[in-house]
Amino acid sequence: MVSPESSTGSKGMNGKPAGTSFWKSGHRPTLFAAFFYFDIAFMVWVILGPLAPIISKELGLDPAQKGLMVAVPTLAGAILRLVNGLLVDRIGPKMTGAIGQVIVIAGMAIAWYFGIDSYEAVLALGVILGFAGASFAVALPLASRWYPPEHQGKAMGIAGMGNSGTVFASLFAALLAKAYGWTNVLGLALIPLVAVFIFYLIAAKDSPDQPAPKPLSAYGEVLKDKDAWWFMLFYGVTFGGFVGLSNSLPTYYTDGFGVTPVIAGYCTAAAVFMGSLLRPIGGAMADRFGGIRTLTIVYIASALLLVVISTVTAKLPLMVALFITTLGILGVGNGAVFQLVPQRFRKEIGVMTGLVGFGGGVGGFYLASSLGFAKKLTGSASPGFLIFAGLAVIALIGLTAVKSRWRTTWGAALQGARI
Repeated sequence: MVSPESSTGSKGMNGKPAGTSFWKSGHRPTLFAAFFYFDIAFMVWVILGPLAPIISKELGLDPAQKGLMVAVPTLAGAILRLVNGLLVDRIGPKMTGAIGQVIVIAGMAIAWYFGIDSYEAVLALGVILGFAGASFAVALPLASRWYPPEHQGKAMGIAGMGNSGTVFASLFAALLAKAYGWTNVLGLALIPLVAVFIFYLIAAKDSPDQPAPKPLSAYGEVLKDKDAWWFMLFYGVTFGGFVGLSNSLPTYYTDGFGVTPVIAGYCTAAAVFMGSLLRPIGGAMADRFGGIRTLTIVYIASALLLVVISTVTAKLPLMVALFITTLGILGVGNGAVFQLVPQRFRKEIGVMTGLVGFGGGVGGFYLASSLGFAKKLTGSASPGFLIFAGLAVIALIGLTAVKSRWRTTWGAALQGARI
């Protein structure tokens, strides 16, 4: 079994005294660089979601094709997170992030310059956008390695709040597409992409507390630890629900309520903003009350909300309120999961961020694609919501099964941190 690293002595990470305040315990420029990189990367990762009603009308797509179109970037991002997790531990998070940003910028520039006129081309673009989604496996260890155990929830929450980039996509993508055409939105997105890339190169710095590179065979050892699989499931529900709904809600609102893509984007942005805002709060709650207790509440609440969403027939304002609450709860869960991961797998945080991020991406791919297929087969997305509620219940059962062991084994070895 992989053993967690415990804190020792009177010094914290990077030579800072134990008990140092959060803002003095790490490296603020790197924390901000991780946040902005993650933020803009997430903006382009989900950009097909708010554009989906426009693209599907132009290309004549059915509900299943629409669902797959917005789900492909999520699946590609999930797979590439595994690659980035390996690279982070071998060449460092800063270099890994720089490579990913260059690929996304180049891919977006080519798509904008030459244009996209087929469903297959949109799916190919979705694969390129997956490199943006894989930023998760870079930004979090880039920030995390600078901070001690007692501040992991806050550090990971602030860096992870970069998923607020989905708000910008929801707010502006459809609006800009209406004014300039949807392919030109890709060109406009290059402006913040390039600006953040320059800031990232200047501000980001790898922590001196970098683990030694491991042979590839060593990563298989992590998967032998059942805790790794639990974390993948837990994040598959919280982040999978967040990103799956972020991609799917614009189509859900336009198809179900007949609103314009712009209005659908605004409704989606409200929910995504709440989920992003509450992610660092979830990390802080987990620091104070424990990640296990926080996640327990998250899974109960999210399962109940998804059941309500799948069964009630309501007008648009009530559905918007339900989704705002649901994504807010899932945002809390995202922060709580990544308060726990670095406590359990500090030495393997690079590969674990990739693995757990992979689980989250797979959950998002499943939710987004299943809603489309459910709509095509049954005429309603409700079965997709109901099945995902069942996954939240399974996660709750799993968390209940492991909490005693976690608290009495690796949790008991931690100093100054609660699980």
